[in-house]
Amino acid sequence: MPVVKPNRMSIVTLGVKDLEASARFYEKIFGVAPDRSNDGVRFFHLPGVWLTVFPLSELAKDIGLPESTPRSGFSGITLAHNARSRDDVLAIFDHVKSAGATIVKEPHDTFWGGFSGYFADPDGYYWEVAWGPMFDFDPDGTLAFKK
Repeated sequence: MPVVKPNRMSIVTLGVKDLEASARFYEKIFGVAPDRSNDGVRFFHLPGVWLTVFPLSELAKDIGLPESTPRSGFSGITLAHNARSRDDVLAIFDHVKSAGATIVKEPHDTFWGGFSGYFADPDGYYWEVAWGPMFDFDPDGTLAFKK
């Protein structure tokens, strides 16, 4: 039998303090209503990956960690969206501001030749929105390196 390799990310789950507040935030950000078919969790079906919001205490319990496991400060992980242009980065920042995101770092020219900024969601998860001259998009919208 062939070995199955986990070569694709299918779901990112964020442990959140307030399930419905986080669901409303991401619904505003993505413009997509969450799937509510399972009690206690909300799924956002996005192209290529699903984003799931799940109560932090329940996520800790599911992993087998104490419910009092603290989650504070920068974890060393960011989520990202690559835009098609610098103007798109600016437009996205206007959009996330109106949805209640905390702007951590305004969009700016980067050392790597791109343009990016960071915002945080209500639970302090960091998102980068970036444009880079080395990136392109396949016809289906998948991020790719320019050839």
